[in-house]
Amino acid sequence: MAVVTPPPALRTPLCDHLGCAFPILLAGMGGVARHRLAAAVCRAGGFGVLGMVREPVERISAEVDALRRLTDKPFAINLIPAATENAQLHQQVRTCLTLQVPFVVLFWDVDTALVRHLVSEGIRVIHQVGSTWDAELAIDAGAEIIIAQGWEAGGHVRGHIGTLSLLAELVPACPVPVVASGGLANGRSLVAALALGAQGASLGSAFLATEEANAHAHHQQRLIQARADDTVHCRHFSRNWHEPAPVRVLRNRVTRGEYDDLRHADISEIIGEQDGQPVYLFSTDSPLADARGELDDMALYAGQSCGQLHQILTAEQRLNRIIEEAAETLTRLTGNP
Repeated sequence: MAVVTPPPALRTPLCDHLGCAFPILLAGMGGVARHRLAAAVCRAGGFGVLGMVREPVERISAEVDALRRLTDKPFAINLIPAATENAQLHQQVRTCLTLQVPFVVLFWDVDTALVRHLVSEGIRVIHQVGSTWDAELAIDAGAEIIIAQGWEAGGHVRGHIGTLSLLAELVPACPVPVVASGGLANGRSLVAALALGAQGASLGSAFLATEEANAHAHHQQRLIQARADDTVHCRHFSRNWHEPAPVRVLRNRVTRGEYDDLRHADISEIIGEQDGQPVYLFSTDSPLADARGELDDMALYAGQSCGQLHQILTAEQRLNRIIEEAAETLTRLTGNP
């Protein structure tokens, strides 16, 4: 697989930090970002991230092994400490150390002790945040790259302000590279983030709508048919999360309130199955490739960038289109080829 040479303006210092050709990261989407997708992003010149939130260590080991059979590029594992039971989290961390995972991406609360432990063991930490305050905590603990997630992002949303506003506030005072996340799925939006000082972008929806993603076709089709205003920021999907945290999803019967009479009832209603496990109403589980049941009642994560996506592509095609459009945008703005 040949990787095109990006224009100099798109070869940011972040690329050297991560060992990739393009300043584009795969968001560590739980269940969706498994080895096929992460490897495809790596081979296409981006930075792959395995979404291993709350996954058993056996799956983490298997996914890392499968990824390394497909690529020798650096990668990361995404964990969310606050949403994981302590015993399982400790097992996950030990597994990352044993496997000599080069990077770990953390999200939600800043677990200072964990960040320092990972860094002391030689693992490089990337931390996703939703505010300048969390960024400062993560950097003080030893994180070497910050992902600034704006309110437009799909999935769990940590902060309360938009991506561009967060970048404008965070970048000038940040001593480490900042990566933009939320509302970005094409080359024009990448250039906008770079103009505000970001050194790259972390993309979720853009890669969910690819052939290698472990997402159900129903989720993918709804995503590429949606516009930004078809998403909703809500707290309906928190059954297996540690708090009723906000998420951004596509509208469905759950977000429209058609199950509100069950939200606070002591009822565990099974609406489907995937990965050999039941999927419950109001859970954070999005429909994966093997899902069966009431797929449209599950959490259909989507960022407001969905309006920039119109077809399912391979990860390589998606990444190349973004880079090509970014190069065209820079040429239009500067007059330089």
